[in-house]
Amino acid sequence: MKSLAPNLADLKPNLEWASLPLFDRTGWKRVRFGDFVENIGERAEPKDAQEEIYVGLEHIDPQSLHIRRWGKGSDVTGTKLRFRKGDIIFGRRRAYQRKLAVAEFDGICSAHAMVVRGKPDMVLPEFLPFLMMSDRFMNRAVEISVGSLSPTINWTTLKLEEFDLPRLDQQRRIAEILLAVDDAITCFLDMNELISGCADAARNDHFLSISDSKSVVSIRDIGRWVSGSTPSRKRDDYWSGDFPWVSPKDMKKPVISDAEEHLSNDGRKEASVVGAGSLLIVIRGMILVHSFPLGITTRDVAFNQDMKALIPNPSHSVEYVFHWFCWAKSRILSCISDSSHGTKRLAMEDLFAMNIPTPSLSDQTKFTESIQRLENASQLAKENIHTLVNLRTGLLNHTFSSP
Repeated sequence: MKSLAPNLADLKPNLEWASLPLFDRTGWKRVRFGDFVENIGERAEPKDAQEEIYVGLEHIDPQSLHIRRWGKGSDVTGTKLRFRKGDIIFGRRRAYQRKLAVAEFDGICSAHAMVVRGKPDMVLPEFLPFLMMSDRFMNRAVEISVGSLSPTINWTTLKLEEFDLPRLDQQRRIAEILLAVDDAITCFLDMNELISGCADAARNDHFLSISDSKSVVSIRDIGRWVSGSTPSRKRDDYWSGDFPWVSPKDMKKPVISDAEEHLSNDGRKEASVVGAGSLLIVIRGMILVHSFPLGITTRDVAFNQDMKALIPNPSHSVEYVFHWFCWAKSRILSCISDSSHGTKRLAMEDLFAMNIPTPSLSDQTKFTESIQRLENASQLAKENIHTLVNLRTGLLNHTFSSP
């Protein structure tokens, strides 16, 4: 992924910078947003941009300035906005999601976004996206949004908001520092994607290499399946303890050790409970389509009715079954259908008809340990990303906080 490399050659650096406080506010001016930024309202019809890149809000990651995925104009309908390389695409709908990216190519984007461009005599294009990423800007954007279900920002309101602008030479130095942090974040994101790709390739090589094996067992018979349940919400005493009750919203990591909600001892007696080393999967809800989350429990937990738990037989380690599910994700997602309630559900009979190989436990361990080494490297990359994001947040908030 190409980084947001600075393009500051035309601006002479401040040779006395080293003797100045890093964020000295001398000479900063409070300016209306519309005085240094213009709203680009160029419309585009997808029928006229079939082969062009399309960026929807779903393609923009919160608190990331980079567009790492996109669609095509032929994928969408309705009027869109046109953007040019260097423009900023800002999610004006549901601004609390903090979706903001710098375009590194031309294309069209969702009309729920706002395309803006800095006025070069007032603000450097490398500096502007960081100002807009700051809490100072984002919090204000949320405050001026209108509407209850899908709060949206209007340009006529945003352009009147005032922000403190440094001198251009100071913008240059601040941008250089923040771009360096952004480059480091991008490197670790790219590294993590590469590691994930290696893990996917290793799973693919392993399971394809033994796909013709006669030693298989059906997913139905791989172990004991347990359906989830929800204790009565009318009993407050059921929900006043410290025993984790897992729901799909808790399935953000492959290791499940806690949950947002907890049960009392009495509530636990009314719930479905499994122990450590169980595999939890989501079988109902839109989250199925988006991510098909899986998780291995590290302790006793309860779980809700939109999920099932699998307790593998001694012939299979839970880690090996987990990686089979990861590998077979596309096949499993083909088993999703609409439920009677209008949501998505996993057709369990179709899932149960699939087979999983049965290599020796030593071969299973050898395979899962090789994947674990890759996942350990991925975790280190994620920790570095987290540290750098916190550093960037601190720099942004220190720079753009009100004096």
